[in-house]
Amino acid sequence: MALPRIYTDENAAREHLEALLWPNGPTCPHCGNTDEKRITKLQGNSTRPGVYKCKECRKPFSVTVGTVFERSHIPLNQWVYAVSLLASSKKGISSHQIHRTLGVTYKTAWFMTHRIREAMRALGMTPLGGDGEVVEVDETYYGPIEKPRSKNTRGQKFTKGGKSGPSNKRAIVSLVQRGGSVRSFHVAVADQDTVQNIVCQNVLAETRLHTDESRLYHGADSVFAAHETVKHSRKEYVRGDVHTNTIEGYFSIFKRGMRGNYQHCKEKHLHRYLAEFDFRYNNRIALGVNDEMRAARALQGISGKRLTYRRTH
Repeated sequence: MALPRIYTDENAAREHLEALLWPNGPTCPHCGNTDEKRITKLQGNSTRPGVYKCKECRKPFSVTVGTVFERSHIPLNQWVYAVSLLASSKKGISSHQIHRTLGVTYKTAWFMTHRIREAMRALGMTPLGGDGEVVEVDETYYGPIEKPRSKNTRGQKFTKGGKSGPSNKRAIVSLVQRGGSVRSFHVAVADQDTVQNIVCQNVLAETRLHTDESRLYHGADSVFAAHETVKHSRKEYVRGDVHTNTIEGYFSIFKRGMRGNYQHCKEKHLHRYLAEFDFRYNNRIALGVNDEMRAARALQGISGKRLTYRRTH
């Protein structure tokens, strides 16, 4: 079966990207001009395809300016193909697999996947929940921190040589609206103040909050419409419609993907991997989003997220 042209032809990929980012015609990323009469498409043998010039600010631009693809020497069709691969793989796809599939170096594939994860990062998020809605909150721990701590989140010294519980592991706090979206945060320490601030800033007060019996959520009943818990220590996992199984299921997908596909992740990059898994969960089949739509939404997220490791000129 032949691949779609947007994966094999750079001009087709550029036209696909223009249709997604400029549904009403070209937009100058420098000054915001959208008047087609004041924008000229440059043509000729000395001009690369897809370049426009704005008559308002007199600057040239293309569809990749101001995006994570800007100034990349990687053909656009390979970018589009890589986005599709990462968006359609439920538990992620390794940079090694990307480099083998696209025929690029591993270093290039790693460069691409991190920029695609940045494109998947959500912006302008509104609070979860609402009247009658249920939001589940839980914390998990994945991977060792780079600078081991000697005390736990309550300021007490670790016991058993730090080999049990969340000692010296990276803390992740996630919130999921039942039947809706998930939102994850990597925090330095999952103490009560940090977790409560995250919950209060990301969940509406009219919401029913479901958690386990952790002390981190004490006092939540005075903030939200209801705070209902299940006691895992007593082997209680469901009581009526009260449970945290939804968020536990998300953690399962995340950890299986991290251990099975990515295997190793530096702590400074963990937030991008969380953005990737959040994005796929929030654009899943159960919400009416298929693989093609998910890839298109990831491509629409490339704007305004220029990511560089050196100063731009």
